[in-house]
Amino acid sequence: MYAYLINNILKSAQIPFELAVILAAFYGLRRSEALGLKWSAIDLINKTITIKHTVTSGSLNGKLITIEKDRTKNKASRRTLPLVDAFYELLLRLKQQREINRGLCKDSYCIDYLDYINVDAMGNRIKPNYITQHFSLVLKKHDMRHIRYHDLRHSCATLLLSNGVSMKEVQEWLGHSDYATTANIYSHLEFSSKINSAETMNKAIKI
Repeated sequence: MYAYLINNILKSAQIPFELAVILAAFYGLRRSEALGLKWSAIDLINKTITIKHTVTSGSLNGKLITIEKDRTKNKASRRTLPLVDAFYELLLRLKQQREINRGLCKDSYCIDYLDYINVDAMGNRIKPNYITQHFSLVLKKHDMRHIRYHDLRHSCATLLLSNGVSMKEVQEWLGHSDYATTANIYSHLEFSSKINSAETMNKAIKI
């Protein structure tokens, strides 16, 4: 289900949305972290990605506004992760496409968000609500069960745990502030993996 979901979303999405899905599904990024990602946080030489900036939505005098911060949800959320080949190649394509868009749009291209990675064809930064709404539309288009965009983060943790990654490593990957937070959310998954291990041992040992 997980692989089918991602494949169908990527086939139907434009690059900005494709990027947001990969960041949540593979890296387990929160929506604010995915939208806050900047080119300055990407090290293409050493192939690393550092989560250190966020973009969220809020209300000011009854009006919806976008809030950008040079900090993450907590200290542990600021983390550096390896840049996998698929994401590396996507970023290179994105850089190339952006230069093409700037050339085509000329003075109409927005230059306010040049350091942000998640922008549209005109250079405008992708808004938080766009990700949430568009994700639901893609799922509906493919007659798939509705889940939240944030649930991709949970899918990431599930995939890691089911492949033998420790709870402590998952905590660091997701950027949780403490081990207890991760354990409280995903302890049932860890126990399920232990049951599978026990069943495997039971089949292998004949008494």
